[in-house]
Amino acid sequence: MLHYIGRRLLQLIPVLLGMTFIVFLIIRAIPGDPAQVILGQQATKEAVAALRASLGLDNPWYIQYFHYLGDLLTGDLGESMRTKVPVASELWPYLGATLELSLCAIILAVIIGVNAGIISAWFQNSWFDYAAMIIALIGVSMPIFWLGLMEQWIFGIQLDMLPTSGRDDARNPVNPITYLYIIDTIIQGRFDQLVVVIQHLILPAIALATIPMAIIARMTRSSMLEVMRSDYVRTARAKGQKMFWVVYKHALKNAIIPVLTVIGLQMGMLLGGAILTETIFSWPGIGRYIYDAIGFRDYPVIQSGILVVAFMFIMINLLVDILYSIIDPRIKYN
Repeated sequence: MLHYIGRRLLQLIPVLLGMTFIVFLIIRAIPGDPAQVILGQQATKEAVAALRASLGLDNPWYIQYFHYLGDLLTGDLGESMRTKVPVASELWPYLGATLELSLCAIILAVIIGVNAGIISAWFQNSWFDYAAMIIALIGVSMPIFWLGLMEQWIFGIQLDMLPTSGRDDARNPVNPITYLYIIDTIIQGRFDQLVVVIQHLILPAIALATIPMAIIARMTRSSMLEVMRSDYVRTARAKGQKMFWVVYKHALKNAIIPVLTVIGLQMGMLLGGAILTETIFSWPGIGRYIYDAIGFRDYPVIQSGILVVAFMFIMINLLVDILYSIIDPRIKYN
């Protein structure tokens, strides 16, 4: 297993290098001059040329790339062209916000989606089965931006139950330590702030969890139906074991492998694809951070943001592969 993990980590290096090169070329093919965007349309040509020289944009593209790659190998993600702040220090607060939102969303999606799929397979062709699959189909088809706006209108405006934007109360902000506000408020013993943070998380987490929840439910149902027809399930039932233990102890353990694959893919998608949810709920996540950087042609921010998201996506897939062998000992990595 350690040999397999080491090999996968080594494979990560050329993947990330290739990705940085592709992203580097693509964003420089986008029309527009970063220096002109920063200074505005009224700036003189001399001012634009001076800023381009100070930013190193007057060098050939391959020299710019090797400069960026050299800094990257030393752990330096560069400096934002817009804010003049090192990207490494500027990135983590946004990444922490997206991590907290994505983790809450995927936990919600897994708990509801897996159990809904299990019960649907257990009571196949029942009213619950039909209702769960119809709701799952609606969940997959429903645009996140529409769901988010409906949540804000119903629970924020009409019922006035939950906040509709931000991560905390602006009048009583959280003092960040890890930038995962739930953990920070627990560490500091500020349970009043913890309640506020959770209230701010509910609506965006539900909106972000809807599509993964529906996909996980459908995959769990399909996988469970296949396993429930197996001989060992009928044997366990014939021995007199209760159906609950047969389903959750025997059937689920053998049906969970394809579900884990879907969960890993969905978690990776949430990390990089939460920009709509973050925009609607004014959530200061990495998706909005990269999106704003694209508008300013802030190359170091775009490259570093995409690099971090890709790295986390690959690590999630590695973790899923490791979980395969833990759940099913028949799976061996040589």
